[in-house]
Amino acid sequence: MNRRKFLAGSGATIVIVGVTGYMLSDMQNFERSDSDTKQNNKTRLKADEIKILSLASLAPSGHNTQPWFIKSLAPYHWIICNDKKRWLPAVDPSQRETVLSIGAFLQNLTYAADSIGYKPNFKLMATTNQDEEMMEVKLIKSGKIFSFDTETIRQRRTVRSNMLVDAIKKEDLRDLISEDPDMIHFISASSREYGYLNEQTIEANRIQSYRNAAQNELSNWIRFSSKDAKKKLDGLTTGSMEIDGIPGWMVRNFYDRENVMSKSFRDRGIAQVEKQVASSAGWFLISSKEDSVGALIETGKMMQRLFLKVRDKNIGIHPMTQILEEPSIKQSLNTSVGIKDQIQFILRAGYVKNYPDPVSLRRTLDMFVRK
Repeated sequence: MNRRKFLAGSGATIVIVGVTGYMLSDMQNFERSDSDTKQNNKTRLKADEIKILSLASLAPSGHNTQPWFIKSLAPYHWIICNDKKRWLPAVDPSQRETVLSIGAFLQNLTYAADSIGYKPNFKLMATTNQDEEMMEVKLIKSGKIFSFDTETIRQRRTVRSNMLVDAIKKEDLRDLISEDPDMIHFISASSREYGYLNEQTIEANRIQSYRNAAQNELSNWIRFSSKDAKKKLDGLTTGSMEIDGIPGWMVRNFYDRENVMSKSFRDRGIAQVEKQVASSAGWFLISSKEDSVGALIETGKMMQRLFLKVRDKNIGIHPMTQILEEPSIKQSLNTSVGIKDQIQFILRAGYVKNYPDPVSLRRTLDMFVRK
């Protein structure tokens, strides 16, 4: 069968009926809940270490690369490391986004440790974004339990579709940005800047989709089959990309990297972005005073604190970083939105009627903890 004709043809439904045997090979998307967490016991970590690091690893990252590994020096004494094999050089050549993701990891780690009575002591080790050893962590048993519901870490997810255009309530905005009011900026749908961000997000996606290095990099992180997803436990699955039903089955059974590089795939991706930005209540922009490693880590923590608050308010967040990744678009960003500081995150946001469950995969601890 010619794969391209199968995917493009209007008679795809008829073809599906005739390939029932093939269809049974991958009926459902492999999801996080399907992974074998018993593998965590192979690390020989203490039970509390397993809890803390498992929660920390639920931090978001570009293409779900999970760009960290842990050097375990002794019980409750680790070095959080930057995994070069998981960099995205085509869209993040300076590893800025990598360090931001490690910051989000450290915020999860802090909340998880505090929730079971450990005080984390941090020592910044890195001086550049490319250094392997980023942060030394020692956990001290304090006996003081910080009342943070770690279920919010487990339930956090990126929401790409079905955002409402209803304005964010003032009380919700106040609560979301109260910790960091100088660094978290909200651009509402009623503002001129909102239209600019919508237009430039589409344009940046168009540029990036037709930049072969970036598109090829994307293809490397899509887990087309459930078998591949189960083996690697990272990257983008049909579930995390919100491709459901028959389209999801088609991707898992008939798509590969070659399809991602095709014009039709690129154009469909751009069309999907156009549909997404047309439906939201606004954008959160998160900035920092500087681009140092320490500042980026703190900004990643700030983003994660925001991300962990929104589900309780039925607000979805969708990071859309392409403006920051395309120099020709980024150069006019600050002036156009009226922010002097360095913008590190662009997050589309809006209420949702039904909050979806988390599906993005996470590696088991034996895959990223090293003795």
